[in-house]
Amino acid sequence: MPNPAAGIHYPRTLGDFQAWFGTDADCLDYLEWLRWPDGFVCVTCGHHGGWRLGDRRLMCAGCGLRTSPTAGTIFDRTRTPLTVWFTACWLFATQKDGISALALQKALGIGSYQTAWAMLHRLRSVLVRPGRELLQGRVEVDETYIGGIEPGLSGGRAKGKKALVGIAVERVEPRGFGRCRMAWLLDASGDTLRAFLTDHVQQGATVITDGWAPYRPATKDLYTHERVVQPATKASELLPGVHRIASLVQRWLLGTHQGAVNESHLSLYLDEFVFRFNRRHSRSRGMVFYRVLELAAGHDPVRYRELILNPRRDTAHRTPPGTRGQPATLDRPPANRPWRNAHPLSSG
Repeated sequence: MPNPAAGIHYPRTLGDFQAWFGTDADCLDYLEWLRWPDGFVCVTCGHHGGWRLGDRRLMCAGCGLRTSPTAGTIFDRTRTPLTVWFTACWLFATQKDGISALALQKALGIGSYQTAWAMLHRLRSVLVRPGRELLQGRVEVDETYIGGIEPGLSGGRAKGKKALVGIAVERVEPRGFGRCRMAWLLDASGDTLRAFLTDHVQQGATVITDGWAPYRPATKDLYTHERVVQPATKASELLPGVHRIASLVQRWLLGTHQGAVNESHLSLYLDEFVFRFNRRHSRSRGMVFYRVLELAAGHDPVRYRELILNPRRDTAHRTPPGTRGQPATLDRPPANRPWRNAHPLSSG
């Protein structure tokens, strides 16, 4: 939906969220509306219309296919209740700096760290919208190493740091920055940088870089290349946009995630940072929640084995015996003011 309205298509506040999604059935109905706002359409034959079955599934009136609003999405075959999923999505989308897996586990009473970690990684995996617009206009481009600095090493391209990351950000005149893009790079060669540019910057744009030689072949015939050669001044003054992005993402990884980000999963964290940065001016956190769920409902299933490097059970965050398992649903009846039923406080 191009122009969703607050209070109609997505909740404005936490109060709205709690009122809208108090039960698993409410969450399921919202997912159904996100996928088929104009009524059920069969994903196999494209027929419009069908019947609702007793188990909440939908049956196509054309080919007889039986499906559900969660089938074919990241919620496919999930054993985690939808009320837990929606609350995790709300926390993920509405908190300025996001939420770590450990914090999510504690907040929702999830028995397994792996479950909380996989939920957040599934959400991160949907944040790149298919066919999203490329950066335009005047675009600053640079690379940096993310993941810490080893003693004795200096400079953005010094070996020994962890992961080389390409950064591109639109420069908005007279002062300011627009959208950004980030991606993990194999190296800083001309071919790699050219692939990064063609994936993220529209042809014909003006690409502003430092004096790194491989940018010449990387931009040839596709972009207007503007080189900013470093005099005896700080690099951050020559390319302020990319250096600000690099500083912000380092601070975010160290703050929210305590720097505990595996290099092999770095791309997902970069996608999350870009998603947040590009929506930093959003007037409503509820709109960000809506966009995350919209992307999740339109994304193919993401299996746990696709997220982990080693199919064997991760032992980094083992939970005590008896506390593992799926979280309990948040679909619960009113608590009937338990504080009134407790023993009265003694006076004196």
